[in-house]
Amino acid sequence: MHKIKKYVNRKMYDTTDKKYISMDELSKLIKSGGEVSIIDNKTGDDLTTSIVSQLIARDKKSKDKVISSKVLVQLLRKGGDTLTDYAKKYISLWQGALTLAEDEVDRLVNLLVKDKEISRAEGSNLKKEITGYTDSLKNWIRENIDRRINEVLGVMNLASKDHISDLSAKIDKLSRRLKKLENSQKKKNR
Repeated sequence: MHKIKKYVNRKMYDTTDKKYISMDELSKLIKSGGEVSIIDNKTGDDLTTSIVSQLIARDKKSKDKVISSKVLVQLLRKGGDTLTDYAKKYISLWQGALTLAEDEVDRLVNLLVKDKEISRAEGSNLKKEITGYTDSLKNWIRENIDRRINEVLGVMNLASKDHISDLSAKIDKLSRRLKKLENSQKKKNR
C-alpha cells in the first residue's frame, strides 16, 4: 500500500516510493491496481475518498466507464444483489466525498472571510452556489447508478428486486386460487 501525504501547498508525497507524486501519476497508480492511503500531513485526516473522487471527476473517460468496468462484470457474475450492494456503496462513497468536499469548501470560505479577502455575504453566496452544484451532482450520480444497474440487469437477463417481487406476488395469488380450487373440488367429492 502506498501511503501518500498531502501538504497544504497541494503537493503529495508518496512515502513508499519516496518521491512527490502528481494527480496524473496517482491516477495511473490506482488504475494499475495500486492501493493507496492519502492523509493530510498537517491534521492526519484520511483524504483518500476526496482525492480519488477528484480523480474520477477529472477523468471524463473513467467517469463514464466506472460502472461498466471489469469490476462490474465480476460483480454481475456474483449476482444481482452484489451489484445492488456495490451501487449503494458507490453512491455512499460519492456522497461521503462530496460531504468532505463541502466541509473543505466551508473551511476555505471561512478562511477567506477571516482574512478579509471576501465579505461574509460573498462567502455565504459562494457556499450556497457550491452546495447547489454538489446537490445536483449527488442526484445525477444516484440517477445514473440506478439507470446503469437496470441496463446491465436487462442485458444480462438478471432479475431485479422488482421482478422478483412481482413474481412472488403472482405465485402467492396463484397459490390462493389453487387452494380455493382444491377446497371446492373436495366439497364436490363429498
